[in-house]
Amino acid sequence: MPPIRLHNSLTRHVDPFEPITPGRVTIYTCGSTVYRYAHIGNLRTYLFGDLLRRTLEYLGYDVLYVKNITDVGHMRETGEDPILLAAEHEGKSPTEIAEFYTEAWLEDERLLNIRPPDVMPKATDHIPEMIQLTSALIEKGLAYEVEGNVYFDVSAFPAYGQLSGQRADEMRAGTRVDVEPDKRDPVDFALWKRAEPDRLMKWPSPWGEGFPGWHIECSAMSMKYLGERFDIHTGGIDLKFPHHEDEIAQSEGATGHRAVNTWMHGEFLTLDDAKMARSVGNVIRVTDLPSKGFQPLDFRYLALTAHYRSKLDFTYEAMQAAAHGLRRLRRATDAASDAAAVDLSAEPMAGYRARFSDAIRDDLAMPAAIAIAHHVASDDGLTPAARRALLLDFDRVLGLDLDAPADRVDQPLPAGATELLERRAAARVARDYALADALRAELASMGVQVRDTPDGQVATARPNPI
Repeated sequence: MPPIRLHNSLTRHVDPFEPITPGRVTIYTCGSTVYRYAHIGNLRTYLFGDLLRRTLEYLGYDVLYVKNITDVGHMRETGEDPILLAAEHEGKSPTEIAEFYTEAWLEDERLLNIRPPDVMPKATDHIPEMIQLTSALIEKGLAYEVEGNVYFDVSAFPAYGQLSGQRADEMRAGTRVDVEPDKRDPVDFALWKRAEPDRLMKWPSPWGEGFPGWHIECSAMSMKYLGERFDIHTGGIDLKFPHHEDEIAQSEGATGHRAVNTWMHGEFLTLDDAKMARSVGNVIRVTDLPSKGFQPLDFRYLALTAHYRSKLDFTYEAMQAAAHGLRRLRRATDAASDAAAVDLSAEPMAGYRARFSDAIRDDLAMPAAIAIAHHVASDDGLTPAARRALLLDFDRVLGLDLDAPADRVDQPLPAGATELLERRAAARVARDYALADALRAELASMGVQVRDTPDGQVATARPNPI
């Protein structure tokens, strides 16, 4: 069987993939910085990681998947920590902010059938590992301390820029304002920061009380759970520089060898051809979709129609087409109640499976995979049971719940319901069950049914087929 081929941002080519340990793949994904709600542009990146994992498992690999939670240290260019800013703005503690938005992010992922990782480490639980790694970099002459701040010395790591193509001399030429004047070189980056006396999130260290830099967190957590060398590191294209470039410098500087074999990056989701971002005010949450007449999995289907390395423009026309495409596959799957007796190794099922396998092996060519699924759905030469068996087999990768009823479409939530649901989720996190019950009753009076499941609350309204 031919190997899977993946685009490696490090080589800038689609290369045959060979895991370090035959049959086993180790993956690290940069997770959410939990100080605000994730939008569907953020979630497209996590969908890409989910599809990679599902593809590898479908092809028979044993996968160990790690995705972190950044709950401290993600500093803005202004030197401000967004978690602390959110805590001040909302009148909560940093821990309350992180817990609330972590739960909201995980609920958004559940709505999109993004499977939980095998390990989900939090940055604040791994401060000792970050201190240890920072100390090792100082001992190797790759980092230096200035009055409680520790910086990575980019000039001491000649390979810097290998991932992004950024050159240190060009970066220096473009530097206008150095917000950290104690650095020897403006291109050096922080590993550990001295804490102000009134800072809420700080820890003791050999350099005094402080907190970790953003980049050191992922190096420390990835190496703890996956070892000093692992197979694949994923993230959004916006993380290639500086975050992933700095991870490479830290991890390879400390170990003396390559830390990650394959780097993979997903492209942006745009809205009317503009990057989806809060700074331009064009964000949509997955929980907003029902009020616009769509199911969350309609968006997952839409994401499958574009290659992960291509920009995807979100429009309501595209979402309407995705909704109809998903319904069509579900109707084909729903045409038979049992697929257990179908032999998928017989023709023509084996041929379809081979075509599907070839598509996903080709750098996760999901648009081709979806097209093959639709060929199956329209093949009158297949029995209904054969169509169902094939589509459910493909759904192990696609993650579209193709065995759900085709006409099960949630009615858009009434005005105000989304806000009540968010308040109820917060009440459950705070264990204020009386308030949660009162909000459930209020939602019921609006025609919204709320069910509490092990994976969180699920809200539905009366069916309203498209």
